[in-house]
Amino acid sequence: MAIAGIMLLLRSVRLQTSKFTSSSDIPVEFIRKNVKLRGRLRRITENGLEIEHVPITLPIISSWRKEPYGFLLVKLAGVELTETGKVWLQKELKPSQILWFQLLGKENSALFCYLLVNKGKYFSVNLNEEILRRGLGKTVHVPGLNYDSKIYWKIHRNLLKAELIALKKREGIWKEESKKESYLEKLKDSWREIWKKVSY
Repeated sequence: MAIAGIMLLLRSVRLQTSKFTSSSDIPVEFIRKNVKLRGRLRRITENGLEIEHVPITLPIISSWRKEPYGFLLVKLAGVELTETGKVWLQKELKPSQILWFQLLGKENSALFCYLLVNKGKYFSVNLNEEILRRGLGKTVHVPGLNYDSKIYWKIHRNLLKAELIALKKREGIWKEESKKESYLEKLKDSWREIWKKVSY
C-alpha cells in the first residue's frame, strides 16, 4: 500500500511539472476534472489562441531538465466571437502575457477553456464572460462538456447571465432592438431543447 501511494504521488508530481505541447499530451482526467493550467500567450489567430503551457517548476527538476517547445490551441469556451470581439481581444491581451486557462472540453486538437487574466494582485477577469457582457460575442454550446455534470449548468448559467447584461444594456451586437428580440426567441427555443434532452 505504501509503495502504491508513493507511485501515485510521483505520477501526480510528474504530471503537474510536465510541459504540455499539444492537446494529446494532456491527461483525460485533467479535462474531466476541469483543471486550471498556467500559460504564456504567443499569438491570437483565426483558429484561436496559441498558448505555451508554463508548468509548476521544482528547482531540483528544472535545473537539469530541458523543456520541450510547442503550443496549445485554446478556444474561448461557450463564446462565438464577433469581428469586433476579435479586435478587442487583440488589444486586451499582449504577447508573452501570463494567463490561466481552465480545461472544459476538447475537440480534435483544440481545447475549449475559460480564460482568466490577473488584474492587479487580488483580482482576475474571466475573459469569456467579459466578452459577452460587452456584447462582443454570443453564447454557444461547449464541445466535450458533459451536460450531466454540475459544471455544465454552472458554466452555461454564468455565460447566459453575462450575455443578458449586454442584452439589457444594448451593448455591442445588441444595439438593434429587432436583433435583440429575435435572438431572445432563439435562446428560449435552444434551452427548451436542452431541457428536453436532459429530461429524456
